[in-house]
Amino acid sequence: MWIKWLMISFILGSGGGQMSLNPTFPSIPSIKQEMNHQEKSIIVMVEKEKFAEFKSQLQKNYPNIKIKSEFHTIFTGLSLNGSISDLKKLSHNPSIIGSHSIKNYQVAEENSVTFIGSEQVRGLFDTYNQRLTGKGIKVGVIDTGVDYSHPDLKQTYRGGYDVIDKDYEPMETTREQGEPTLHGTHVAGIIAANGNIKGVAPQAEIYAYRALGPGGAGTSESVILAIEKAIQDDVDIINLSLGNDVNGPDLPTSLALDRAVEKGIVTVTSSGNSGPGLWTVGSPGTAGKAISVGASVSPTTVQFLTIGFNKEKIMMAPVEGSRPWTFNQTLRVINEEYFKEQKHALGNVILLKAEGNAVGKKIKQAERAGAKAVILYSPTEKSIIGKLKESVNIPVIWVSKKSGDTINQHIQSQQPYLRTGKQVVQDLLTSFSSRGPVTTTWGIKPDVVAPGYFINSTVPGGYERMHGTSMAAPHVAGACALILQAHPNWSPAQVKASLMNTSKVMQQLNGQTYRVYEQGAGRIQIAKAVTADSLFYPSSLSFGIFTRPSKKVLSFKIDNQSDKAKTYRLNVPKRDEGVNWDVPLPVTVQPHQTKEIAVTLSVQPRFKNKGIYDGYLEINDSRETFSLPYMYMVSIPNYPRVMGLQVAAEKEKNTYSYELFLPEGADELGVALFDKQSLQFISYLDVDVDVERGMRKRKITIDESLVPGSYQIFAFVKKHRQEQVVHSTITIE
Repeated sequence: MWIKWLMISFILGSGGGQMSLNPTFPSIPSIKQEMNHQEKSIIVMVEKEKFAEFKSQLQKNYPNIKIKSEFHTIFTGLSLNGSISDLKKLSHNPSIIGSHSIKNYQVAEENSVTFIGSEQVRGLFDTYNQRLTGKGIKVGVIDTGVDYSHPDLKQTYRGGYDVIDKDYEPMETTREQGEPTLHGTHVAGIIAANGNIKGVAPQAEIYAYRALGPGGAGTSESVILAIEKAIQDDVDIINLSLGNDVNGPDLPTSLALDRAVEKGIVTVTSSGNSGPGLWTVGSPGTAGKAISVGASVSPTTVQFLTIGFNKEKIMMAPVEGSRPWTFNQTLRVINEEYFKEQKHALGNVILLKAEGNAVGKKIKQAERAGAKAVILYSPTEKSIIGKLKESVNIPVIWVSKKSGDTINQHIQSQQPYLRTGKQVVQDLLTSFSSRGPVTTTWGIKPDVVAPGYFINSTVPGGYERMHGTSMAAPHVAGACALILQAHPNWSPAQVKASLMNTSKVMQQLNGQTYRVYEQGAGRIQIAKAVTADSLFYPSSLSFGIFTRPSKKVLSFKIDNQSDKAKTYRLNVPKRDEGVNWDVPLPVTVQPHQTKEIAVTLSVQPRFKNKGIYDGYLEINDSRETFSLPYMYMVSIPNYPRVMGLQVAAEKEKNTYSYELFLPEGADELGVALFDKQSLQFISYLDVDVDVERGMRKRKITIDESLVPGSYQIFAFVKKHRQEQVVHSTITIE
């Protein structure tokens, strides 16, 4: 694969393909229940007092179930591998309090530091009269490792652990070890580089935990083991710039981060790079108690294109591994079909759809044919963050599917001429930043946003600019280090509140405010967070789903950190038919005291259209106004019924495995094989009814008589009277 897509879902490519509700399914037989004995790996959580007995019984009674790892810090449990039939026999064991399939992870990939206020707080001091630089704060970076020999990180690196190689040298993967990595070094530099460039908290202490190996690949098992090591090392903050595209609040990595918070550790994680669609935030960015971070643009001169006589600005982003786009003349653009027919591209720009494994090869062909540049566009509404595995000497940029379609239309209408412009922008949400809400809990994520576009930081051997929510999260982790230095006794909830309560609510270029499930509380402002003396937590209010006239009550704490009594007044949101808010009268809170208050929301759905409603609840203390994001839904939303479909070859002949996530389970599930070209049904691979919610992983056997080549696998799911299909490609050899 020439292009390595870094989706911060940490999965190569989108995995599940396109999704649609109420689709027109290909012609298939009706689903019949069919059970197979197949192998899988799971993580089981066990009651602490019964762990030793459970383990002993397991080894005695189930010799074919292999114990892979033990967990004793975040929760008590085991990772196991065995046949589904054997593992099912454990399901009724009273010692087990939960189980989950093991999930695969992979990395995703000025002055943003000054922009969020890191330099501004240098004029502030901690209780020891030292400037705020993160000094004395231990930050655990769980990632691909860190190049601790880098001159900008030598002063701040303190140690860590390599979960992959089981040693105490968590160095990035080198070329001799496999596909080299640099992601963790880039993340660590944003937090605490202290040399030619400065991180957000340049004197914080970096502890590196290598949980992702060659190519940035790893599993939930290795990530959880890394979290356990970080807790054992007594870190103050954990940064987890990784994730997957599964929008579930109770996957093991999400639960692990919540457990770390309960142990007093501030945890920060990226929301994902699967935007701009709803429901795209992935685990562990779905963890309720962690700080989930989306990506915004710090003051940046961005380039845009216009085509033909259309004045609409087409925003573009550079693809790493290509030359910068520096054109100031009018350019002619041709599409892929024309390039194939004419076999040349001399002096032209080529528009390519970024799908399949041959994209890198096509870019090389365009370069050899004399193309001036290549424009890639996404085949789906999902954004692309790309990195060329093999560098080229021409510019390569990517644009959205909508923009790609627009360019194609102008090519067809004989207006194929591009012009380049520039514009300075800031505080805009990047298109790739994953959006909420969260399935099952219907919670608001991300919590905040931070700069994540074209961020310069350390990499092995030098420096590099990268973009992604992977880059946004360490800005927040560094901010948390400054906050903890100033307030060493604050709990994770107080640190999170200080960031959320003081964030800047962002607006689009057209003046419309971004939705709360897009930006959370807004873009962080460190100086305000450090000096905050009024805290409100939990710092967002999700009232869930209203399907009939009812009222719901949510409580939050008002924490007065000042030396004077304060009176707080809650402003009722704008009156709306069918909606009634009940908030308390002005509340006075004494110095260094907290008071819990309740907010009641009553909704009569018959007066409202089906959908998501959100905004900001304002709180005033006579000196300034704070805002808490709120959200509620009328009727069951059009959440994804199925997501995260992945298919992989197993060692056994004609054997593959698939996995997918069912946020609310399924009334009916069918996984079927189709001819890729004609979409003719071939056979069912798995069918089931009344499927429980959660991750499902199964081995499947392909008929050995099938002709080698590419096929499509479709997963059909029906739940809450809505049907959905996702698909993926499989290559049969």
